[in-house]
Amino acid sequence: MRFLSAHDVAGQLAARIEPLVRELLPHGHRESAEWVAPSIEGTSTRALSVRITGSKRGVWADFSGVGRGDALDLVAHVLFRGDKKNAYRWTLAWLGIAAGGAVPSPQTPLRPPSVGPDAHERATRAAALRLFLSAEPMLRGTPVDHYLAGRGVDLAELGRQPRALRYHPACRCTEAGADLPAMVAAILGPDGKHCSSHRTFLYENAGKWLKAPLRTAKKCFGSYAGGFIPLWRGGSGRRLADAPETDTLVLAEGIETGLSIALACPEFRVVSTVSLSNLGRIVLPAQVLDVIVAADNDTGNPAAEAALNRAVDRLLAEGRRIRVARSSYGDDFNDGLQG
Repeated sequence: MRFLSAHDVAGQLAARIEPLVRELLPHGHRESAEWVAPSIEGTSTRALSVRITGSKRGVWADFSGVGRGDALDLVAHVLFRGDKKNAYRWTLAWLGIAAGGAVPSPQTPLRPPSVGPDAHERATRAAALRLFLSAEPMLRGTPVDHYLAGRGVDLAELGRQPRALRYHPACRCTEAGADLPAMVAAILGPDGKHCSSHRTFLYENAGKWLKAPLRTAKKCFGSYAGGFIPLWRGGSGRRLADAPETDTLVLAEGIETGLSIALACPEFRVVSTVSLSNLGRIVLPAQVLDVIVAADNDTGNPAAEAALNRAVDRLLAEGRRIRVARSSYGDDFNDGLQG
């Protein structure tokens, strides 16, 4: 048998990464191109993401930024507390490649009994909150400030920055396999508590800050069903839970669209629903009765129109007054602001 380098072994593991992560991290679940799992200790303080498709398969990272590496590093991290030598020997046996000597026993149980769906949810929420809190709260002069200005949103003109937005200079991007600058937004759940963190990855080109040229430049960390990003409190200045009946609430899909509306109509309360699908699940206080849905111009997209109609029907069934508004220019109100 020819000698296999650690790089060769990691490559063979990457080719079989999905069965590997299902064995190493059985309490995880698939989210698009990644396998997301709670920490190996079963605590609520860390969680892992492993790429399982594409050219980056096998690459993993700890959500808190503590650890990362290739598939062999993952075996060492999960089973042998970082001991790559024992991980190498265990991997040869797992791959069915002959190797001399006894197969080392894992130092960490493969199935920690304390980990369950609730623990996983708590771990993900805690890691998402930690990510948001690790970002810089002041946006003035940061790449986020310049990015928004390039989209026509001048925070100085708005008068104050939304507290839900922050700047992170080195946010882990699994798709890029690197740390990238990002605008990080806090998503609040129906209970009013932080449940997820939204990331818009950025890059600089010719002195301008733009969305990073990725397949998915915007991504959420954690479940946000029914939640929202609070962008502007409108004329009352109160939080959404305490909003008076006289408030008009604008529901915008994207952050940039919502900020554009806040600039044009500062008397309105504005939140981002993150996605069109979540618009149909957002949970609003009973006293918020006057709602404007700032819809994107999805003309020619029957699925998007159907989702919008379902969301509007649900809000109407809750006894709210609903108006649907669309920009007269471009795809959304941010295009309208720039155009």
